[in-house]
Amino acid sequence: MTTSYDCTAAEQRAAGLEHAQRAIREHKCVVFPTDTVYGIAADAFSPLAVTMLLASKGRSRKMPPPVLIPRLNALDGLATDVPAEARRLAEAFWPGGLTLILHAQPSLDWDLGETKGTVALRIPADDIAQDLLTITGPLAVSSANRTGHAAAQTAAEAEEQLADSVEVYLEDGRRPVEGADALPSTIVDGTALPLRVVRQGAISLERLREVVPGLLDIDGNAAEGETPA
Repeated sequence: MTTSYDCTAAEQRAAGLEHAQRAIREHKCVVFPTDTVYGIAADAFSPLAVTMLLASKGRSRKMPPPVLIPRLNALDGLATDVPAEARRLAEAFWPGGLTLILHAQPSLDWDLGETKGTVALRIPADDIAQDLLTITGPLAVSSANRTGHAAAQTAAEAEEQLADSVEVYLEDGRRPVEGADALPSTIVDGTALPLRVVRQGAISLERLREVVPGLLDIDGNAAEGETPA
């Protein structure tokens, strides 16, 4: 049975997080706020749960979900051969609107879809997201909407689209917060050098290049005066 919790109230927030943790453990899906939009989440290490997440969205295995992690030190447990440049971006912009595509640890027992041996990682800058990730561990997460529809900016909007395919909805008001632009995370491919932006979003190219000057833009171009590695 689907349950929604008003996380602006302390008691409901605690009960909602507890229920969400239990739902994740039972391979079910939950919806919760992130710093960008609301996300639908499942246990990243449960192929059944990830399949349910993709089915809820009407999405194929050709579009595997990224994985949200609670802390920077989880990076090396999930990814391998992390370039120093990618690590600098993570240290500079996590928690925040940056997703890094990296080589997945080959020893991990997971199936996120057709990833070609990669994993997309991010740490969200949101208190509820952080609290949930801390008690569940890494979660496969995608925007909480049916594929082809607008991303949900509240849990209520998500429920209109996903209905009872989700066990728990954690409502905490609009995301992003009022006054902030509704931008997805910026995605950077860190599987080869030089690093390259593959989706523009919340973190601008200019800010990224302050940390990694040799970063290529979405068209594969280096900054003026920079020579690609």
